[in-house]
Amino acid sequence: MTLHFRNRAEAGEMLAEKLARYAGSPDALVLGLPRGGVPVADAVARRLRLPLDVFVVRKLGVPGQEELAMGAIASGGVCVMNDQIVAALRLADSEVALVRAREQLELERREHQYRSGRPELRVKGRTVILVDDGIATGATMRAAAMALRKGGAGRVVVAAPVTAHTARGDLGDVADDFAAVLQPAFFQSVGQWYSDFTQVTDGEVAALLAASPAGAGGPADIRGDPRLGRT
Repeated sequence: MTLHFRNRAEAGEMLAEKLARYAGSPDALVLGLPRGGVPVADAVARRLRLPLDVFVVRKLGVPGQEELAMGAIASGGVCVMNDQIVAALRLADSEVALVRAREQLELERREHQYRSGRPELRVKGRTVILVDDGIATGATMRAAAMALRKGGAGRVVVAAPVTAHTARGDLGDVADDFAAVLQPAFFQSVGQWYSDFTQVTDGEVAALLAASPAGAGGPADIRGDPRLGRT
């Protein structure tokens, strides 16, 4: 029988079992990629008794070929560029700047909506468990992992309930650890492995984050949070 997750929350519970070694780690935090990765990350954070936060990544698509990424920008002002693509397509600095400015506005909009009132995200020296609801091509996860490394994360753990069977190898150069529940040989889309793959709204992301302790600081930031069983 082919395993399907009922929803993202169940998928997160099952993924947490693959990440049990990080439970209660004082330097670890869980970051969800919006939008669909946040409900999964919330379930992982709850099970592992770790703080939850969001990491916003915006792909920089090539003008006229938007599905082709020439780079990405991420939370914390990080920009990662694929210089080979930029050079091969002879993209002018002005073209790159225009795309980056447009995506920066959207990133800031999402940051404000998702993280309004939360402390500045700090990952330097920490173990970051980066969670999405699935990994198909791996482009977004790769950009996020590279951005976290550039931001000084001590250890980057890539995790998703279902991934293409090549994902572990494809992301091995940017991830220190990798976790998945399913890695099917025949993979068409992330949604095919969920009974309920309803689109997650900005409001749902904000609500999940509001109910969770911020992951910006060190262990002192989460003391006394009843969800984590600390006093």
